[in-house]
Order: sequence, then C-alpha cells, then structure tokens
Amino acid sequence: MTTALLIIDVQHLLCVGEYECFEIKRVIDLINGLSARARMAGIPVILIQHEEKGSLLQQGGEGWQLAQALETSPQDLRVRKTSRDSFYQTRLLQMLQQWDVERVIICGLQTDYCVNATVRQALKLGYDVVLAADAHSTVDTDNMAADDIIAEHNTRLARLSSPVSRIDVIPTREIRIRNRKSRSARSGMY
Repeated sequence: MTTALLIIDVQHLLCVGEYECFEIKRVIDLINGLSARARMAGIPVILIQHEEKGSLLQQGGEGWQLAQALETSPQDLRVRKTSRDSFYQTRLLQMLQQWDVERVIICGLQTDYCVNATVRQALKLGYDVVLAADAHSTVDTDNMAADDIIAEHNTRLARLSSPVSRIDVIPTREIRIRNRKSRSARSGMY
C-alpha cells in the first residue's frame, strides 16, 4: 500500500507566543522523527501551510513560515491552503493520485480545526488514514484544555468508519512505514 505523510500547518504563528499549541516542542520532535522515517522509506512528505490574506498567516509573513524547529527537505512537497480542509481547492488530491497513494499518515496543527477536517475528508475520499495520536496539537479554548481536546478527537476520529477505508489512531512510535520503490519526487509549491 502506497503511503504519504501529511504535515499540517506546523507554522511559526502556532509554535511560539500567544497562539503556541500545547506541548509544541514534543509534538514537533515526534513529527521530525516521523518525517525522517518517511523520507528514508522514500514516501512523499507533504508540508501543508494555511494562509489568510490580511492576517498573521498571510503568505510570506513571519507567522505563515514553517516553524524553525520543523525539519524539512528540498524533496518535500508543499501545499498552500485557505480552509481547514487540506483538500479544498488545493492540488493535494491530484498529488496523492499522481503517487498512487492509498494511505495517508496525518500529523500537525490544529487538532480541532485543520487536522480534524483533513482526516475526515481523507476518509470520505477513500483513503486509509493513520492519525499520529501524539503528533498533533491545539490550544486551550474557553471551555476545554488542549490536552482534553486532543484526547477527545483521538477517541472520536478512531470511531469513524467508511465502507472502503479506515482510520487508525496510534502513537507515532507504532506507525509502520514501508519502503517505497525508488521514484523521483517532485519538489515545489502546489
């Protein structure tokens, strides 16, 4: 089964200061380990960045940049998005089809927004989904702590099903990444 790793919105704005996500250093360390394993196995690593005109996430601005601690490679693919769903009006679906991907591993920010929407859409599109249970994060809300939001989403998303695909919510260390036959990756913004 061909796999791709989706790293959602690990951007400067969500990793420092007022909007810093829960346990962000630990989460980025886990994402870096997962992406290193994916690159060694030759599977596509797709970095997804959210952007909003006139906001702290405006394309090219400091907040929009990938987090400094996030390890990337020139071979990583990039997707820019303007909604919570990483598939909506982006080239993500075409990229996954080009690579004959059947399974996506998802990690990143924010659990209750872009991670949740992308997991659900991937399942709806027929992809098997592996959500890295300990490699996504968010911030506290007025009525719920970030760690409770993460736990709740892990539980709820694990219960979703589809006639043709499935969701597995498992810790990063238990995610198995199989080697892919050598195929040249394309880098660049999509």
